[in-house]
Amino acid sequence: MERLRDALLRTFALDGCVSVRVLSAANLVREAAQRHGTSPTATVALGRALMGGLLLASEGQDGERVQLRVRGNGPLGTLLVTADSDGAVRGYAANPTTDVPLRGEHLGICDAIGFGELHVERNHASWKRPYAGIVPIVEGEIAQDLARYLLESEQKPSAVALGVYLGRDGKVEAAGGYLVQSLPGAADTVLADFEQRVVETLHPSELLRDGATVEEILARLLGDVRRETCQTIEPRFSCPCDSERVIRAALLLGREEIREIVATEETLEVRCEFCAELYRIPPDELGRRSPDA
Repeated sequence: MERLRDALLRTFALDGCVSVRVLSAANLVREAAQRHGTSPTATVALGRALMGGLLLASEGQDGERVQLRVRGNGPLGTLLVTADSDGAVRGYAANPTTDVPLRGEHLGICDAIGFGELHVERNHASWKRPYAGIVPIVEGEIAQDLARYLLESEQKPSAVALGVYLGRDGKVEAAGGYLVQSLPGAADTVLADFEQRVVETLHPSELLRDGATVEEILARLLGDVRRETCQTIEPRFSCPCDSERVIRAALLLGREEIREIVATEETLEVRCEFCAELYRIPPDELGRRSPDA
């Protein structure tokens, strides 16, 4: 199967009264699954969370960062995602190998997540403090809970769809989503028309799996409604960790612990939670950088 193009389209319709975001991210979700060695259930849950974070970050101002934490009492544990407005995203599941029985033909994502809280934090370098909101996890399917958060915490009526399509081998074949949001000034009749169009639109991952493009999904959602020029963002799994950051973090270990590592000539191994990259710090490097070793 030909690899789908990852892209995030964003536009405004009806003189800025409606915001529309459409996302295709199969390659991104595939990379996250490979990095973390996720089970099929965890692949879908983490993929939805990554795409949800991207959609929320893309509707913010340039330079804005969103952190999304799904903390349920199910076996999957916490899902943690950070996303930037330029399309960079990273994240992980606390228990990535968790799997649950199928619910008919569907993965039991809500059973894997369980009940708990959805915490969303928005931050920007120019702000004095971040904006944070918390809502209870009711659906456990992530998209519906994000729509609840947007309505209750940010007073933005929204339609959110997120999906990951897995093949019979458990591999990611398609992944995508959309966020349709009414903004101040939108008439009720206009919103009703959009709501009906959303209902009539098939699930984004199924449309993408069948060959639709993000541009075609956007056209389905907008119909004949006038819109502004689309902006395109390239979503990507990106983590800022590197050897230097890891060494600086390792130097925060206790003085005695560093001395013991150096004395035993043991190579320190550190794995980044967000991207699963493994770093190895030689004992002589740790000793050279630590004034107390």
